[in-house]
Amino acid sequence: MTTNVSVNAPVVVPAAHIRVRSFRSDLSAHGEPFNWALGGALAFGIVLIVGFLLLVFWNGISTFYPKPIEVIRTVDGTSVAGSVRRDEVFRLPTAQLADLPPAQQARIRADDGYVKRRLVQIGNYDLYNEDFRWVSEYQIESVSTPPGLYFIERVEWGPFVGRIKQVSLDGRVVAGEALTPQVLDRAHGEARDRWWRLRDLERGDIGTINHHLDEERLALRRLELRFGQGDPRIAEAARPIQERIGKLQAEYKVVADQVTAVRQADIRNTITLTDVNGREKELPLSGVTRFVAANDLGLFGKLGVYFGRWWEFLADEPREANTEGGVMPAIFGTFVMTLLMVIIVAPFGVITALYLREYAKQGRIVSIVRISVNNLAGVPSIVYGVFGLGFFAYLLGGGIDGLFYPERLPNPTFGTGGILWASLTLALLTVPVVIVATEEALAAVPRSMREGSLACGASKWQTIRNIVLPRAMPGIMTGLILAMARGAGEVAPLMLVGVVKLAPELPIDGFFPFIHLERSFMHLGFHIYDVGFQSRNSEAGKPMVFVTTMLLIGLIFVMNIGAIMIRSRLKRRFAGSQF
Repeated sequence: MTTNVSVNAPVVVPAAHIRVRSFRSDLSAHGEPFNWALGGALAFGIVLIVGFLLLVFWNGISTFYPKPIEVIRTVDGTSVAGSVRRDEVFRLPTAQLADLPPAQQARIRADDGYVKRRLVQIGNYDLYNEDFRWVSEYQIESVSTPPGLYFIERVEWGPFVGRIKQVSLDGRVVAGEALTPQVLDRAHGEARDRWWRLRDLERGDIGTINHHLDEERLALRRLELRFGQGDPRIAEAARPIQERIGKLQAEYKVVADQVTAVRQADIRNTITLTDVNGREKELPLSGVTRFVAANDLGLFGKLGVYFGRWWEFLADEPREANTEGGVMPAIFGTFVMTLLMVIIVAPFGVITALYLREYAKQGRIVSIVRISVNNLAGVPSIVYGVFGLGFFAYLLGGGIDGLFYPERLPNPTFGTGGILWASLTLALLTVPVVIVATEEALAAVPRSMREGSLACGASKWQTIRNIVLPRAMPGIMTGLILAMARGAGEVAPLMLVGVVKLAPELPIDGFFPFIHLERSFMHLGFHIYDVGFQSRNSEAGKPMVFVTTMLLIGLIFVMNIGAIMIRSRLKRRFAGSQF
């Protein structure tokens, strides 16, 4: 039985099908709102990151640019001189408002009781016992930027804002028109040369003599441990040691006399400063690090001061509770610790991942190990710090001291925090990242490559070494980059295993073993924490927080760029070599 159907007959579509088609044509069916939401979330995250970097960069890059010195004359007849840090608006308390003249009260009440004030960096902490002062707008009678004012950076007590009254050079007083910028620069240069000479004598010559004296003292202590205290054989064996100690003490006296002579010359060269209210302050000329005539400088003069401060920041050591000076020890400590961490974590992470992926029989035990490794990545970093202090410093380091340095006890050598233990602690902290990244990189190598190598007669290790590892190396480098970025910025565990507030001397010297990994060190991350939250004046430390943060980001960026370049070269080397 056949049914004749007309070709030209209209096709009837059920209404349900029309509704389905209309629904599918809706934007939600194509996922457009979800795409916009995901894109918006990504854009929001990028804006937050870029905004944070711009905030740090702008505040950091402008920190060292010299600002003009304003002299604010107040209504009570006193003067305040300094650089304006920032302005803000606040509500004046009713009690203070009642003490003002009626005209000022009316003006402030017209503004709903709000008053503008400015924060002035007045310096002169040894005179005023404060570095900053708030000056309200209603207190200001006049504001000027007169010439001849100096922002004087000192070794101690922070900056001094004021004028130079006179300079005493070996008892000869130079003041007035005779005190030209050329005379001041020449005298200051000679004073700073004496300061560096004194520092070289104390840290170089005297430090070397003290080191040798300490070694001889330890040699005597070893004799006592060997023969027993009071043994007559000690006197005979100690005779050459005592002779060397006598020679060292004679050398110490010669160098101490040189130090005394330099200090006496330094005392005879002083500078007398005055603030805007006429109070005087006399200090050694060598105690001044830089004179900045802020209101008299042109563009090139300001740029000279700006780059000079940057050089001091990068090449010198901190001073004034880390709020001034440089961060060279912290740069060195951060770099060396991160480099040691990478050297330690790379073999451990790669070997563990190779065993789990290539050799271990896949089963429940391996699954438990993988879960444990993943969970380790979520352990708080301070827990690693406690473990590092207990295991590395006290247990392992204490054992090393007992075996190899018994004469130094009870003073620990390795049995306390140091750069080596900090690197090992951070290696434990970041090894899960390297293991996971390495396993993923090994799994991404095509199985056909392994089978082809084995079919050609290569052993399993030869296949891993020559085929699998080279092609997985870009992924392994990715894990190392992530580990480096995290380890360089960690602070909490370092506070327990070696980082200190101030360690100006680098762990490198001319005495064996030349690199002393048992010593404490400075770190940029801890430096930021210390300046921002532990300094006596947060306002004084705020600029250093921004500039040190910018430097830490830059250091991590440079180290990561180096690793990324190596990874990119490895990728190009093996591009197109897959079967």
